[in-house]
Amino acid sequence: MPRIAILQMTTGIDPAENASLIIAAAAAAKAGGAQMLFTPEMSGLLDRDRKRAALHVVPETENPVLTAVCDAARVNGIWIALGSLAVAGQGDGWANRSLVIDDRGAVVARYDKMHMFDVDLASGESWRESNAYKAGNEVVTAETPLGRLGLTICYDIRFPALFAALGRAGCDVIAIPAAFTVPTGRAHWHVLQRARAIEASAFVVAAAQTGQHADGRATYGHSLVIDPWGEVLLDMGEEAGLGFADIDMGRIADVRRQLPSLANRRDIPKSSQQ
Repeated sequence: MPRIAILQMTTGIDPAENASLIIAAAAAAKAGGAQMLFTPEMSGLLDRDRKRAALHVVPETENPVLTAVCDAARVNGIWIALGSLAVAGQGDGWANRSLVIDDRGAVVARYDKMHMFDVDLASGESWRESNAYKAGNEVVTAETPLGRLGLTICYDIRFPALFAALGRAGCDVIAIPAAFTVPTGRAHWHVLQRARAIEASAFVVAAAQTGQHADGRATYGHSLVIDPWGEVLLDMGEEAGLGFADIDMGRIADVRRQLPSLANRRDIPKSSQQ
């Protein structure tokens, strides 16, 4: 039964400090028997001041956090699902990019967040992710020690079509790294995560940001591991730190035998106006 580790972070505006936390977590995860470590969205830098953040947003090949995390994966012999980094893309746009790193320190998969968080909340918070980031357009999976891992990021959770595609791809586990706001987290975090696990008949691993950040934002926390039946195996609450969960891969087949929703799924025809 494979064991995973989940790092719940309060990522700040100094990439070197953030990288140090991930490096330490990789060593602790390995010591705790984990085969794979999951980190949140924007693990390397969380800074709503885009002018200041721009000083650290470089192409993937030049990103010091990614280099440090790849080294930590190799040194500790552990896979790492790096929730996401802000990286410079083609032209003026940035990418919110999730990366899967194997136990030799090689990047084996990368996914750019598809759905941009452009919202005005009743709390007064206003976010325009599309002002800086360009949306990805590719569904991505990776073969890992946990089986087939599907990649998503945060706001993607609200768009079932992506998860339907990952279900059709036969994913055993879906990663949903996040930096959820507190109001939306309180209202929707748990129910959406459980729904995505149930409809894909897969494990969901949602490593989250938590607490009050150096850039002034607050995030909800509650990193989760959920089984294919929708049962919560781990809820890390609001404290930053490292959590562990044991993944019974046989549970996937058990659930899919009882409720073969993936096998029974049909393509829905376009509606027509009568």
